Amino acid sequence: MPQDHIDGVDPNRLRRISRWMEGHVRDGRLSGLAVQIARRGQVVFSERAGLADAATGRAVAPDTIWRIYSMTKPVTSLALLMLYEEGAFQLNQPVADFLPAFADPQVWTGEGHALTETEPARRQITIHDLLTHQAGIVYGDPHGNALEQALSAAGLDFDRGFATMAEAVEALAAFPLAFHPGARWFYGLSTDVLGHLIEVISGQTLGGFLKSRIFDPLGMTDTGFSVPEDKAGRLATLYDHAGGGYVPSASQDRCHAPVTLESGGGGLVSTMADYQRFATMLLQRGAYDGGRLLGRKTFDLMVSNQMGGDLASRGQAHFSETTFEGIGFGLGVSVMLDPVRARIVGSPGEFAWGGMASTAFWVDPVEEMTVILMTQLIPSSAYTLRRQLRVLSYQALV
Repeated sequence: MPQDHIDGVDPNRLRRISRWMEGHVRDGRLSGLAVQIARRGQVVFSERAGLADAATGRAVAPDTIWRIYSMTKPVTSLALLMLYEEGAFQLNQPVADFLPAFADPQVWTGEGHALTETEPARRQITIHDLLTHQAGIVYGDPHGNALEQALSAAGLDFDRGFATMAEAVEALAAFPLAFHPGARWFYGLSTDVLGHLIEVISGQTLGGFLKSRIFDPLGMTDTGFSVPEDKAGRLATLYDHAGGGYVPSASQDRCHAPVTLESGGGGLVSTMADYQRFATMLLQRGAYDGGRLLGRKTFDLMVSNQMGGDLASRGQAHFSETTFEGIGFGLGVSVMLDPVRARIVGSPGEFAWGGMASTAFWVDPVEEMTVILMTQLIPSSAYTLRRQLRVLSYQALV
């Protein structure tokens, strides 16, 4: 429950978040959820509501394990920037220097044309393009255009059907790009390519690199690409949005051990406590108790807008884990540019991302605050949970 008194946060206003959480469970929109807010080094709100598994009545617990999907992307991006700091590559360097399958990128000529109708890309795909989703690499979508449908049929919507990410990336490189590198912003599989790039540069599996370089130093003991058998009873059930409620998900569950396809774009599972450690490190500009994962100048570059404008001005994807007006994009995270244009309370410079199962987090350096939402409902667009929670979190600041 909220503490009796915390400087700058009204406990009575925090209780509105509790009522909001309970309402989503009571009205059958969510099986269960957890919310945690930290400010100025203190956890000021940490509550859970509902069930981690509706069929058995298992309640959401402090150690519940959640599939965080695209909240994996900031972790992978940070890991890559750690290698950048070691001199492994330059941001403007072609990814083909490390992944030769991308050496001759072709661009699809678009709607109304066969996928074989392509033209040479005007330039190579750079690592910066991949970090900022400007490479022309999109997600597969069975309901999308011809390219997206073909990617989906090949298992490249969320990387189904491949034994390793090396295989998936090799298959992806055989498809044309959706647009010329750098021409626009479009959410897609770029971070999965970066995950494999980490493997090539480091000589480790992505899971091994993340464990040794990020999870172990931060004490993130329950975060990884698989849930071992002795922790399986803590995993929340995944649900699909259906008829105003939820049903057990039809999506392929990829997180039960052993896992060989380690998706840098969406494969991690984590707990509230673990992701709080990651978010706290981000709030501290790469530092944590006992060390530093990223230099502060590199970190500042990571959370700076790379778009030259907001996402609305850079072309919009069919779906994303953020809105577009007033929001920019850094190296692996969205960046708030203008709360007025975004039509939401917030602070310029805050950075964020979310996941397909409606999880979300953001870090606000101005207010010295982190907010994390954990739940398991696909798709993340089913409800405006993130915007609702933003309002409820900021209204508690006094």
